[in-house]
Amino acid sequence: MAHCRRTLMACLQFGAINQRRLVRYELFNRFCTYSPELPDWFKFPQGEQSCVDSNDDFVLPTKLEFLEDSVSNRTHDCRTDVRVVSHDSKDVDLDDISRILKSKFTSPEAVFAALDHCSVKISEGLVNTILKRFSNDWVPAFGFFIWAGTQIGYKHSSDSYDMIVDILGKSKQFDVMWGLIDEMVRLGGLVSVTTMTKVMRRLAGACRWNEAIKTFHNIEQFGVKKDTLAMNILLDTLCKERSIKHAIHVFLELRNEIPPNASSFNVIIHGWCKARKLEEAWQTMKEMRKFGFNPCVITYTSLIEAYCMEKNFRMVDAILDEMHTHGCPPNIVTYTIIMHALGKAKETHEALKFFDKMKKDGCTPDTSFYNSLIYIVGRAGKLCDANVIYEEMCKKGISPNVNTYNTLISTACDHSQEESALKLLLKMEESSCKPNIKTYTPLLKLCCKKKWTKILLYLLAHMFKKDISLDLSTYTLLVHGLCQNGKLDKASLFFEEMVSKGFIPKEHTYDIMIRALERGNMERAKAKVQQLMVQAQSMKQSGHHFMAKHQIG
Repeated sequence: MAHCRRTLMACLQFGAINQRRLVRYELFNRFCTYSPELPDWFKFPQGEQSCVDSNDDFVLPTKLEFLEDSVSNRTHDCRTDVRVVSHDSKDVDLDDISRILKSKFTSPEAVFAALDHCSVKISEGLVNTILKRFSNDWVPAFGFFIWAGTQIGYKHSSDSYDMIVDILGKSKQFDVMWGLIDEMVRLGGLVSVTTMTKVMRRLAGACRWNEAIKTFHNIEQFGVKKDTLAMNILLDTLCKERSIKHAIHVFLELRNEIPPNASSFNVIIHGWCKARKLEEAWQTMKEMRKFGFNPCVITYTSLIEAYCMEKNFRMVDAILDEMHTHGCPPNIVTYTIIMHALGKAKETHEALKFFDKMKKDGCTPDTSFYNSLIYIVGRAGKLCDANVIYEEMCKKGISPNVNTYNTLISTACDHSQEESALKLLLKMEESSCKPNIKTYTPLLKLCCKKKWTKILLYLLAHMFKKDISLDLSTYTLLVHGLCQNGKLDKASLFFEEMVSKGFIPKEHTYDIMIRALERGNMERAKAKVQQLMVQAQSMKQSGHHFMAKHQIG
């Protein structure tokens, strides 16, 4: 208990943030206690019109045939049967804590105080679920984490520590993050290569490439071995965050000290390919051979992917020929990338030809391949064919994953097939396939376009129940969509909530918001948004002022 309180107080010295205005949570409070299932007014079409408020612009589709089978034996009246599903004690604890954390707090210390009299049984599962649910809102997540660590009979696992480290890094609260890592080192046995991977990735993601590199050089101070695996993680991190310049500098500096392996070269080649520096990628392949490593299917696939992005399919064919010449046949990943690129280029016929080539190479279709096939035919407007492919993969025992459903839902939304899209959301529930934020993005966009307010609000609550935290791109989508359709009050609420969670709105989003409010003669709302933008910009520097004045430990 003592060490957790010490961590809280120390980290709060770093983590002080600008006072944030309380945000009205009208958008969520009305729905958050309901079942994560689709609500009754949505599931039972017989009386759906009576469930719509007269002042709401939402009109539920009159026919939802795909739901008839599931409700044929149900005779509930949706006006009176708004159910809360029966929970076990863990669900009740989860909902109780979530209800507290959804209040807006100005600091983790305030969260700690609010939870001080909460009598719930803490477990690792509960902690990790809460951290997932609030993964884009560091203040309640960190305050809860510290509070949970003080509870008698409970001790945080290394996985929980890694989760909160990642949340702090994602929120760019690096001062707080380092304070927590220092505490992990003091406790012993908590810092692993996984921990440091998250640290380096978040630093690089914030364009703090030199700090990421410095972290690697000091990695042994945290009890993590400085070896080829760790070096490859750093190289991969720098390449994925679009800094091949830093990656190649580190590689050239370290390869005489830490022996590279084939993966080291493959990471660098992939980095050059992502940066569209194909000559450098080919040169690195030559160096790879000098070090005694032959290019493998991963090497060639990186090059193929780069040429696919350039739509240079002649070069793709040439590389395929070279692969066969060197006894390195393409695998299912290679073919999937090519097919997907051809589909995006609207070369549907050519894309499907690769199905035969794939079979000749003895490649067995997997889930990713079928996902790509669904994308190709869906993009061509052949929704029925996309559904046939989905049914075929199920019959062959190839389980659809979240990307399968995301592709189908996105395709349905793109063609205004809202009933099909919502049916797929139900099907995910039935097959216990957990959605992610990409599942909801096209649905939210469609709701904004169609002015379906109730469905929009329900989906947001549904996301919360599925432990999916809204990110910057989702808030941006909501603000843009609601502004375009004149829902300026709701757009303003989302803009305010976005800032209150520590996100910095893009200039384009801010401009759209301001212009919409000007057209609507909403001067008070405009002034508030301008104030929020100033507040958001000031948050960029909030941590640096404290780092110069305080030191943890």
